[in-house]
Amino acid sequence: MTTRTTVADGLDELQAALASDRAFEAWYERTFPRLYAYLFSRCGRDATLAEELSQQTFIAAIDQRSRYDGRSDVVTWLCGIARHKLADHFRALERAERRQMRLQVRQLELDQAPFAAPAPDDRSALADALRSLPAAQRAVLAFVVLDDMPVSEAARLMGKSVAATHSLLHRARANFSRAYAEGSNDD
Repeated sequence: MTTRTTVADGLDELQAALASDRAFEAWYERTFPRLYAYLFSRCGRDATLAEELSQQTFIAAIDQRSRYDGRSDVVTWLCGIARHKLADHFRALERAERRQMRLQVRQLELDQAPFAAPAPDDRSALADALRSLPAAQRAVLAFVVLDDMPVSEAARLMGKSVAATHSLLHRARANFSRAYAEGSNDD
């Protein structure tokens, strides 16, 4: 079997699987166990997570079918997609853990501070101040301050240069401080 034949076979297999519901079901039943096993062993043997990531992988594979060039076995290609889904999952977990850690640290600081925790009105003033900002300023504060994201990553997400994002962050902090002070003085 030549490489040319293998590539054609792989492409034909994927095209045939997407041609009809029956063909897709057969392809799914053949490929799912190997994909699931790959994910199951890498996500702490969490069956629910492995199932969810498997489904996300199949959805992504259908969306990205034009990228499949047939040079590898279709399950190998699916596992490559699954690897990215797993990485996305772990990054999301890491962000959630960092957020939770910051909340716990803030709570400890408030509990140990010589003054009382902010009153509900203060929390409301904080939320009002944030809502008063333009969307780009709210976004940069959410990414950099709340999510503890590097400015360069926030810039990439927002489609801006790093310099422009630094400037936006500076304006956002100043406008937030001003809005919060004005909101606090309204009482």
